[in-house]
Amino acid sequence: MIGGLDACKPPSSDVGCPPNGSVCALQSSVPSTVIPSSEATLGRHLARRLVQIGITDVFTVPGDFNLTLLDHLIAEPGLTNIGCCNELNAGYAADGYARARGVGACVVTFTVGGLSVLNAIAGAYSENLPLICIVGGPNSNDYGTNRVLHHTIGVPDFSQEMRCFQTVTCFQAIVNNLEDAHESIDTAISTALKESKPVYISISCNLPGIPHPTFSREPVPFSLSPKLSNKLGLEAAVEAAAEFLNNAVKPVLVGGPKLRVAHASDAFVELADACGYPLAVMPSGKGLVPEHHQRFIGTYWGAVSTAFCAEIVESADAYLFAGPIFNDYSSVGYSLLLKKEKAIIVQPDRVTIGNGPAFGCVLMRDFFLALAKRLKQNTTAYENYHRIFVPEGKPLKCEPREPLRVNVMFQHIQNLLSSDNAVIAETGDSWFNCQKLKLPKGCGYEFQMQYGSIGWSVGATLGYAQAVPEKRVLAFIGDGSFQVTAQDVSTMLRNGQKTIIFLINNGGYTIEVEIHDGPYNVIKNWNYTALVDAIHNGEGKCWTTKVFNEEELIEAIETATGPKKDSFCFIEVILHKDDTSKELLEWGSRVSAANSRPPNPQ
Repeated sequence: MIGGLDACKPPSSDVGCPPNGSVCALQSSVPSTVIPSSEATLGRHLARRLVQIGITDVFTVPGDFNLTLLDHLIAEPGLTNIGCCNELNAGYAADGYARARGVGACVVTFTVGGLSVLNAIAGAYSENLPLICIVGGPNSNDYGTNRVLHHTIGVPDFSQEMRCFQTVTCFQAIVNNLEDAHESIDTAISTALKESKPVYISISCNLPGIPHPTFSREPVPFSLSPKLSNKLGLEAAVEAAAEFLNNAVKPVLVGGPKLRVAHASDAFVELADACGYPLAVMPSGKGLVPEHHQRFIGTYWGAVSTAFCAEIVESADAYLFAGPIFNDYSSVGYSLLLKKEKAIIVQPDRVTIGNGPAFGCVLMRDFFLALAKRLKQNTTAYENYHRIFVPEGKPLKCEPREPLRVNVMFQHIQNLLSSDNAVIAETGDSWFNCQKLKLPKGCGYEFQMQYGSIGWSVGATLGYAQAVPEKRVLAFIGDGSFQVTAQDVSTMLRNGQKTIIFLINNGGYTIEVEIHDGPYNVIKNWNYTALVDAIHNGEGKCWTTKVFNEEELIEAIETATGPKKDSFCFIEVILHKDDTSKELLEWGSRVSAANSRPPNPQ
């Protein structure tokens, strides 16, 4: 039960989680240790809980309301404090960490910190990431008085921060007394894991160091009761879907972003193996479907799909979408050529077939595993794809010392990728260029398509690299986005990360230029390599360079992967301001048309 404690042995001994995998919330040790009184505190209990669910790093910004809490968190042997330059990046880092480990955490101070991190928490909510946002709150004695505190808007109501968090978290706990602190903290954390959404925990600044009997024993691991499918509903959904798909001539499968929250990627692949249908992925689902699969046909993104993918998907007489989100961006301004009556839409706990019927309380994973046993092999659509497929051409060869083109750059990035990497793509043209990369088996991939907050990738890169130190993260960040959150390159260096950042310097907000141009899309150019060198300041391993042409790019990649393979590498790539992917040009015009629709007649 949520928030409950159960002494039975947990079903998993995994502490962390693989990228895009299920949340592993349990450890295998059965607790029985009596804790010394000095350590039987609220702060240490919270720290033990974080370690227990797989968090070994917490992203923090200190403030007077959370200092004592931080003392007790860093006293926990299994927990490392990662001090960030600002709260927004701390939240983005916890987001990136949660993508790799399955859950993340950040700690900030009351209101000024809480409202600063709010944007990152909203992004995590939109992406269904379990994230524990911990805030150091006012002294417990100040609640219920008429006192005005600093870090507030000057009124004696301390609930403003919590009310702001209500719409972007699935649970809020105000811990201002020790009697129910244990229950509040455990309920919040277990709810985050259960719902796969962020939660908010505010802890009064005078409570973390006070011993209390409820914290006198090692916390019992959470035993989260699994969600179960309605057996009759599952059977009915599978029967209806099997009839629908077995009667189709050329059906296809398309994976979406909610495969992650449903923990159904493996089951989806098993379904694809069983039925023989071609396998595509929505742009926001990239990284959740193996691209080395024998029948993978690319990204389905309407008019900006991988070559030959949209033709196969949109000409199919049946398509199964696994966990899709059809928003204006993923539908290219609502221009997808899909018909509802041909679609099976499978959400994490619901299946809808055509214009009906719909089946609730049916878990995606259970549905795919059962459906795989009922479908007839049908490779017609894949055979059609194989017949029309023409291998992708190569960019025109560069003249010696010719200014670098973006398509040439990403040809070299493709050759760089391996299972030892993870790709982080910032909002902007990197969405489209990275979408075209063919991911090797085991290569991670993350971007934030639903929320699309520019600057997200700097913090997310920090968090992801901290969570999976064995992988070398390749981050592709536009100059405009980098200017929003650049400071936490400092934190990457401080923690010895070996990320390679490719800074795309094309002089502005290129994605916005293609939607609607104006002088506001031109930004002040920075000397980005000099900035990173100044942040480096001789501490840690750091290498920077600027590249203007293909020869310099090849040399930079060879250096970053050779002599500087154990260093943080920052490669500033100078590109022409109008050098974009063709997909962005098409997508931008369609999104612009959607944004500029006139009001409906009243």
